[in-house]
Amino acid sequence: MKKNTLGTILLSSLALAGITTLFALKNAPDEAANAGLTLPAGFHAAMIAENIGGVRHIAVTPQNEIYARLRGLENGKGTLLLHQTGDKATVKMSFGNFAGTGIGIKNGYLYASSDEAVYRFKLNAKDEVIDPNKPQLVVSGLIARGEHEPKAICLDNAGHLYVNIGAYSNACQVKDRTKGSPGQKGCPILDSAAGIWQFSATKLNQHYANGIRYATGLRNVVGMDWNTQDNQLFVMQHGRDQLHDLFPQYFDAKQSAELPAECMYALKKGDNAGWPYMYYDQIQHKKIQMPEYGGDGKKVYTGNAINPVAAYPGHLAPDGLLFYTGNQFPAKYKNGAFIAFHGSWNRAPEPQAGYFVVFQPFKNGRPSGKWEVFADGFAGNAEDKAKGSAMHRPCGLAQGPDGSLYVSDDTKGAIYKITYKR
Repeated sequence: MKKNTLGTILLSSLALAGITTLFALKNAPDEAANAGLTLPAGFHAAMIAENIGGVRHIAVTPQNEIYARLRGLENGKGTLLLHQTGDKATVKMSFGNFAGTGIGIKNGYLYASSDEAVYRFKLNAKDEVIDPNKPQLVVSGLIARGEHEPKAICLDNAGHLYVNIGAYSNACQVKDRTKGSPGQKGCPILDSAAGIWQFSATKLNQHYANGIRYATGLRNVVGMDWNTQDNQLFVMQHGRDQLHDLFPQYFDAKQSAELPAECMYALKKGDNAGWPYMYYDQIQHKKIQMPEYGGDGKKVYTGNAINPVAAYPGHLAPDGLLFYTGNQFPAKYKNGAFIAFHGSWNRAPEPQAGYFVVFQPFKNGRPSGKWEVFADGFAGNAEDKAKGSAMHRPCGLAQGPDGSLYVSDDTKGAIYKITYKR
């Protein structure tokens, strides 16, 4: 009797444990169903493509096909066209013998950038490239000098093409990234780089020298988009590196890990964002003079530079910017901005960070309210994330015709599709 009682208790305990485990599994977040990502309630993610190359920026056609730029050539080609079927996308065509970052669709053309030029391909009525072997040269001679070379592009609704020309320097020092080296007088880099250049989107065979320097004082921009709410160009700047390494007398390692801010700027023609003379301190909420130009981490910059419209923690590397204009997501997302943070390398001894997509609410064409993490988990486990050994790193963003959000990964060559079910 005693033996049977013990057996009964044991079986009951096992059954209860099984029920408890089943309940826990049933009610745990189903990360596998979301391709390993964590998302707000009601959102779903699928990895619709993987191992297709280092996917930088992407564009989705009204027919729900995906054009993707590759940072390196795959089988001699730098652009992919992917066809979607359900939650899977397969490569339909690869073309273009140049790698790069920027891509965009406008008025019957697909635009794509290399590190030194911008091309376009004529599209048919189905937004398919008509002749993939004959790209038209839009702009040539863009500066690429070994640092901040990728050329992000953006197209407005008035026939203009905007191209980022990144600074071939960290902080315009006489000796780049050298401890204690002062800034170059007058920073000659600003004459040819560290800004946004404007070209005609319809004229062929333009040269870099034909462009207009639309905005200056921007160290490096990879994420950029046109805000149709106020008809203005918005960009995300990568802030400078190595404050402690280069000027330890003014900055400790923790300050260097957190500063300066990664900044969002709303640009008008002629604007100056202040690089290399200042950086924005998101903790003090001030423009601070760069140490290369007489700053000490406290001295406020009083020169002519616009303020950012939003600021984010340092060294997260914002590589994608998208204004959401779809109707699939809840109303709070309408006309707000999604930002893809590629992830850091320069936050030690603090844990490396980023590797997520955030949402920045907007109101009347300007940031309104605190940003929030929208999609996380790209990096993998917390240990790998802290070390900077990310499994996936978000880079490009695109909106589908049904209002879905697409995110590219240039580490393992994946594309994610994020949807919302009411």
